[in-house]
Amino acid sequence: MKALVTGGAGFIGSTLVDRLVAEGHQVDVIDDLSTGTLANLADARASADHHLSFHRLDIREPAVVELVERRRPEVVFHLAAQADVRVSVERPAFDAEVNIIGAVNILEGARLAGARKLVFASSGGTIYGEPEKLPVAESHPQRPLSPYGAAKKAVADYLGVYRELHGLEFTALALANVYGPRQDPFGEAGVVSIFAGKLLAGEPCTIFGDGQQTRDFVYVDDVVDAFSRAATKGSGLLMNIGTGKETSVNELYRTMASNAGVVADAVYAPARSGELARSSLDPGRAAIHLGWKPWTQLDEGTSAVLQWMAKSNPAPDERPSRA
Repeated sequence: MKALVTGGAGFIGSTLVDRLVAEGHQVDVIDDLSTGTLANLADARASADHHLSFHRLDIREPAVVELVERRRPEVVFHLAAQADVRVSVERPAFDAEVNIIGAVNILEGARLAGARKLVFASSGGTIYGEPEKLPVAESHPQRPLSPYGAAKKAVADYLGVYRELHGLEFTALALANVYGPRQDPFGEAGVVSIFAGKLLAGEPCTIFGDGQQTRDFVYVDDVVDAFSRAATKGSGLLMNIGTGKETSVNELYRTMASNAGVVADAVYAPARSGELARSSLDPGRAAIHLGWKPWTQLDEGTSAVLQWMAKSNPAPDERPSRA
């Protein structure tokens, strides 16, 4: 397969590129490196044997349409995004430029290239808004409470339009709180990366509120497996990619502290306004249409993050207290 990955130098995107390259696919990566790094692509570039091409380009630029058309991918994986909810609230026009105009540019490029499918990274944590019932199914009303969520919802409508007008198939994956190695602490599920860094440095971890708020933490390798499957399955559908399980921030901290050998308690701070109290996604549709299920347990996944961060950022003079 000839594939193109936008945001391919980012946390999830580069992990997807690793998977595609390992499977022998020819891969083009588009990334402006505003949050992603070439270091994330080091392994793929070393093993790609000329099957990986990198293009530094902002998806807001009209030139991206021409690039996608020229590279003629069979499948486009669109992960590039402005992914910070707080930034979307402070700069809604900028968020729309990246997340809506940028997506339309990629759709136009895919159409002109004759691509057969676009797989889109949506956001299960924002498109549904305040959940009425947990875990949230795809039939749940979509009432986003941020410009970021509204943009993700709007792009799904564009996907449907391009399917009807131009025959460009799509699959939209509504991602839960993705975590894993290479994670950006300022993106979704950044709490895992933040806790890992603090624990390894022997610094206290801060929990906002009482820590009883819950999230659906899903490991990046499991998510990438869903993207890979969506290249040939699940056309025309929105599918949740999560575990279906709620994990409280307190439980997350206890698990990670135990894995790091830290016995200190977390520090509590006032709750942040606008934060959802509870969240989890029902992955049943993905099981049916993609044959996908998450397999990485929280203990295993967070251990991998700690190991990766310790290896990537060695700090011999700063060691956490041990049990």
